[in-house]
Amino acid sequence: MTVTKDSRWLALFVLCAGMLMIILDQTIVNVALPAIQADLGFSQSGLAWVINAYLIAFGGLLLLAGRLGDLVGRKRVFLTGLALFTAASLLCGASQSAEMLIAARFLQGVGGAMATAVTLGMIVTMFPKPAEQARAIGVFSFVAAAGASIGLLAGGVLTQALNWHWIFLVNLPIGVAAFVLTIRLIDNERGIGLGKGADVLGAILITAALMLGVYTIVESPAGSGWLGALSIALFLGFVVRQARARKPLLPLRIFRSRNVLGANAVQMLMVAGMFGMFFLGTLYMEKVLGYDALQIGLGFLPVAIAIGTLSVGFSARLSARFGERTVLLAGLTLILAGLLLFTQTPIDGRYLTDLLPALVALGVGGGLSFPTMMTLAMSDATRDDAGLASGLVNTTAQVGGAVGLAVLASLSTARTTDLLAEGVAAPAALTDGFHLAFGVGAALVTVAIILAATVVRPITAPAPDIDAEWEQDDANQSLARIG
Repeated sequence: MTVTKDSRWLALFVLCAGMLMIILDQTIVNVALPAIQADLGFSQSGLAWVINAYLIAFGGLLLLAGRLGDLVGRKRVFLTGLALFTAASLLCGASQSAEMLIAARFLQGVGGAMATAVTLGMIVTMFPKPAEQARAIGVFSFVAAAGASIGLLAGGVLTQALNWHWIFLVNLPIGVAAFVLTIRLIDNERGIGLGKGADVLGAILITAALMLGVYTIVESPAGSGWLGALSIALFLGFVVRQARARKPLLPLRIFRSRNVLGANAVQMLMVAGMFGMFFLGTLYMEKVLGYDALQIGLGFLPVAIAIGTLSVGFSARLSARFGERTVLLAGLTLILAGLLLFTQTPIDGRYLTDLLPALVALGVGGGLSFPTMMTLAMSDATRDDAGLASGLVNTTAQVGGAVGLAVLASLSTARTTDLLAEGVAAPAALTDGFHLAFGVGAALVTVAIILAATVVRPITAPAPDIDAEWEQDDANQSLARIG
């Protein structure tokens, strides 16, 4: 980045504002799902495609978008994605049918992938000093993690006060403002050149594999096993393509780093468990406990507060003192505890005693885990590969969210359907289905803990004195203002 030193932090906030809009959109929809279902006539399994249409386009294109950022310039890709996302938000808000909404959500995912894939790479290159980078990644982590919880609150407020269409239309002024400020604050950056290659075939293979895989899981129609097999074959084809291509989309050499491999695998499993909790926890509060949209949004607020408190600075200080892997393990353990508590929620659950402890554990765990995972995942990235590494870390999060949601929603629905057929009352059948999904999510996080303990290694470079460097940065900035 060639932004001036004094404008870098303002540029960071602009980038994060664009990111926040995109991340909010992944969960702001959750609270409005009952209203969308009633208005547009979705089935319960089909309703998941309001989420999955976005996530699959998003996750499938992140690698290509990140690499394009390295080739043609990250600012250019960011602005293109921001414009497409904003235009697609208008289409979502104007949707009058299920098919139109799903198609518009897919376009949102494409735009979101382009903007998100390069953001972390832009931040890492703007802030090369360890202390500044730790602070900047902390801000980004807060936006990425807490934004999911804030989206639930915003969705509740907008749905209750207006209608579900406004959860998309509210993106328009934010998107336009972020677009204009990005043009003004961030200078153009030359990429390494299209001659390095973008591997469109690889992007097609991985996107098709993800879409078919999640469709098979969500719909589970009779005789769909061949679709699942085709999805696996496409994924294997993608791996073979990356091994043989002269200019691969995802050079397999990047996985020689145990921390890159481990952090991305841990993130995929962790997000799969947590994202399913947001989706199914929302339905539990609405269908079992009878909460309205605003109550659901307020109910998830402690998660956002906990993540925000820990992500911006505190997690970086703990990592500097105890090491990223230690902090990551502590965070994952708290997330596991929160999911296990959710498996015990009763039909007549009370917020303070049954939900709040689980939500606080999830929030604190997320606040500790997300910044350390991003630091580990970007630890070996070079300047030329920063966009690729950024795209990869975002891809694993989105793929984990999409596949995790598909699996957990399908298991929950199947369990509930079986119990209803046996004559079990609806609240009990729903609760039991949700408990099964939360239990599976906890199992995924358990595997993540094992991988974090066995694959991820402590960063060997000496940890910077975060407090001292931040104090020096603040002193330097003060002197610059006086000068």
